Amino acid sequence: MDLSRFCYNLTNQLINRVKTIAKSRLGSRGRPEQSRAAILQAAVHEFAQEGVAGARTDAIARAARVNKALLYYYFKDKEALYGAVLDQVFGGLIASTGEALSRDLPPRQKIIAYAGAHFDYVASHPLYPRIVQGEMMGAGRGRANHLERIVKKYFRPLFGRVAEVLREGHASGDFRAVDPLHFVPSMIAVIVFYFTSAPVTRLMTGKDPMSKERIAARRAAVLDFISAALFRRADGKHRGARK
Repeated sequence: MDLSRFCYNLTNQLINRVKTIAKSRLGSRGRPEQSRAAILQAAVHEFAQEGVAGARTDAIARAARVNKALLYYYFKDKEALYGAVLDQVFGGLIASTGEALSRDLPPRQKIIAYAGAHFDYVASHPLYPRIVQGEMMGAGRGRANHLERIVKKYFRPLFGRVAEVLREGHASGDFRAVDPLHFVPSMIAVIVFYFTSAPVTRLMTGKDPMSKERIAARRAAVLDFISAALFRRADGKHRGARK
């Protein structure tokens, strides 16, 4: 055996192996969708835990297994990355609830389909409410870099579609008269608050509020509460309905 040739081949194999491992660890511009998705996923966790001011791009890059240069290749700075996270949060919500609101359904079924889709989206992304809450609180302190864009692109269209269902239901006699400016925020609060208050619920009850069984029970309770607050019976009185 040619020992020198063997050592040369072995060295090359080890070098290539190290390069492959490093490339896998630090991400690659050759896989833009995977790298960008990994960065966004890590950013969701960091912004949810630390807020915008406390979030660190080096922590996000480390969690996403990319280097900071690659992170800045996709997002020019932390503010741009935060904006992309907000678009992911609200864009996904609009897609999920929009499908429910686009169905050809009577008002009662449509509003319950919307509420169920909204609940399911938040349940599938339990960190999102903390990001939304952080953005709202930041706006209250004078930091509203993204809020105007978010309201125009996501909040206003969604509010308009839900308000239209409420008007249709009232016109058909299915819903009692409600002011969308009050009822829509109240409905969303009933859906979302459970998830933002989950740590407190866990301490109070000693049970996991995010277990599959408790999420299902909460979903049923939310839909029952909304229908009881909104639906009319044939005799004109309120009626709750579990769906």
